[in-house]
Amino acid sequence: MCNKLTLSKKGTAHISYCAACKHIYIWHGNIMLTFSPSQFSAFKKYTESPDFNQSFYHFPDGEERLVLHTPNSDICFSFTEDEWTNFYSAMEEAEYMQGIYALIY
Repeated sequence: MCNKLTLSKKGTAHISYCAACKHIYIWHGNIMLTFSPSQFSAFKKYTESPDFNQSFYHFPDGEERLVLHTPNSDICFSFTEDEWTNFYSAMEEAEYMQGIYALIY
């Protein structure tokens, strides 16, 4: 099992890195995403799109959520505004901390 180094934790978003396998792991609720460093950068860049951040939809429970589409059209993730703020904030901090750890190691 990887020895994961925490890069960021905001609300329920937790992002860590494994120096052995060089993967970045994002945990958020029941979602677990795994990226290489370049995939993580591409994913973060995708989420910075102005059109993406306007993608809030009304859900049947009356709450607005941001919908994150995946390459598999049958699978989408949804975030409340607070969840998305924490998730994105954690990605920004993780990207910064990844740079710091790269300088140290």
